[in-house]
Amino acid sequence: MSYFKRHVFFCCNQRDNGEACCADRGAVAMQKYAKDRVKKLGASGPGNVRINKSGCLDRCEEGPVLVVYPDAVWYTYVDQSDIDEIIERHVIGGEVVERLRI
Repeated sequence: MSYFKRHVFFCCNQRDNGEACCADRGAVAMQKYAKDRVKKLGASGPGNVRINKSGCLDRCEEGPVLVVYPDAVWYTYVDQSDIDEIIERHVIGGEVVERLRI
């Protein structure tokens, strides 16, 4: 059994050379929001959900991006409403959010 039911990684990569990166598209703030939201819903911790920052996930051109494991489902998002939908429907509910999937 996995330590976490679902583990979510937000690419928070910052590139200095002017190339597209998730950090320039609000990823750091959205990761913090997701972490706080999961805690507020009582779904964080061992046996439940973990929200983490990640270095480059090598998909910045499609970003911002996050990936949900163990499902290996990749998402892009625009705002807190998208993050809420991913958390509620997929991370907690187990249903992939097709409209945000990449």
